[in-house]
Amino acid sequence: MVAKILVVDDDPDIRDVLEALLEGEGFEVVLANNGEQALEAVKSENPDLMILDLLMPAMDGFAVCKQLQDPRWSKWKNMPVLILTSVREEVSQRRYELETGLSLDVDDYVEKPIDPDVVVDRVKKLLARKGVDV
Repeated sequence: MVAKILVVDDDPDIRDVLEALLEGEGFEVVLANNGEQALEAVKSENPDLMILDLLMPAMDGFAVCKQLQDPRWSKWKNMPVLILTSVREEVSQRRYELETGLSLDVDDYVEKPIDPDVVVDRVKKLLARKGVDV
């Protein structure tokens, strides 16, 4: 089975780079350019992992994380989430805590600009932890 990765970023260049990088590693890639599309894709595509940008128009990555913690989304609660953003991790954690009263419950965090080797390594580790063959 080929692992399916949902890439969510409003920057088309980032989506294109990640799509080429991950497909080159043998993954199936699904793309979304905002949080609303991401949640639709989670339901319709049932990805093994999500790479999520935090700062996007319409529905941002913080709102996606909050939505996924809702009991109605429990089917996907074990889907690993890798945050890929230009915001420093501690700043993101603090903002999420202030807005929701919860901690930002994600599996890994990579700051932009991206290092392709780091992204691929983190994706493979998260999928392996979930028990998905890579």
